[in-house]
Amino acid sequence: MELATPVMAYVYGEDESKDELTLLAAIENSGKQEDTKNADIEISADAQKANGDEEETQDPIAAAGAENVAATATPVWTKQAEVNRDKLLDFDYLVKNFYRIDRTTTIDSSELNPGQLLAKDLTIDTNVGGPVILIYHTHSQEGFVDSDGSEGMTVMGLGDRLTSLLQDTYGIPVLHHRGKYDVDGRDYAYSNAEPEIRQVLADNPTIQVVIDLHRDGVGDDVHLVTDIGGKQTAKIMFFNGLSRTTSTGPIDYLQNPNLQDNLATSLQMQIAAAELYPGFTRPVFLKGYRYNMHMCPKSMLIEVGAQTNTFEEVYNAMDPLANILAYVLLGQSHT
Repeated sequence: MELATPVMAYVYGEDESKDELTLLAAIENSGKQEDTKNADIEISADAQKANGDEEETQDPIAAAGAENVAATATPVWTKQAEVNRDKLLDFDYLVKNFYRIDRTTTIDSSELNPGQLLAKDLTIDTNVGGPVILIYHTHSQEGFVDSDGSEGMTVMGLGDRLTSLLQDTYGIPVLHHRGKYDVDGRDYAYSNAEPEIRQVLADNPTIQVVIDLHRDGVGDDVHLVTDIGGKQTAKIMFFNGLSRTTSTGPIDYLQNPNLQDNLATSLQMQIAAAELYPGFTRPVFLKGYRYNMHMCPKSMLIEVGAQTNTFEEVYNAMDPLANILAYVLLGQSHT
């Protein structure tokens, strides 16, 4: 439905300090999008209730941009639920049921326009003679409750698994970038990553999708897990930075010309997940900064579980995640 006047979704809490803009670069790097359990949300009109956080051995394969990759299995996409598309066109319904908004930012229906976002074609071309998806990790050192200190039991190991699945099962060429930007601390990880990721994209013009794979940080009593196919599986969360704060408005030096495409990508993935694997995803989380999502239209920041999950649980999440990604990117979600 077309809304004549933008409907605002906003957050409440203390405003940021007046000299906030001088601190944002450091905040974006050190103030990880973790601890989303503390976010508060208030939305207008018919949606006054917040969406709360849901509680409830590996084979690393580093792909270095294979050219055309043939799928070795037949993908299976079976819907377990049906999302009402008509209801999605209502902004308040959409925000209430599919999003959480951090206190640092706001969004309204002119920017989060469900009709426009759902209509965007996210289909990729896999026959381009080079990698189509880039996977990397701004926070490569993120591990899990039983991680043993090896690279394979961090988010890097998850990237290896996701790479293998996308290539071997779905025939999508992937480049898994192994740069480490947080070894000496997380304060400037995003700033450290940006020039290298820009160079990777310049060197590989066939890349059409960028995934920054993380894990979240939650309270010690929170366990983000669901059952998929009889396996204990960590829940995932799609994340967007809006380059706008509640107290100061748009952040001019963190502009993101690809924001609408970023939002379309996360929303379409979220809807696909809700239909293929109900309960697998947490609400899409919106925050005020940018998180390097400006470098590619189809950019995603994905949180896989949290520090309280086992490696087996997050490893199990790679199969449904790969299936969701392929479902949308190969054009099956619009058939």
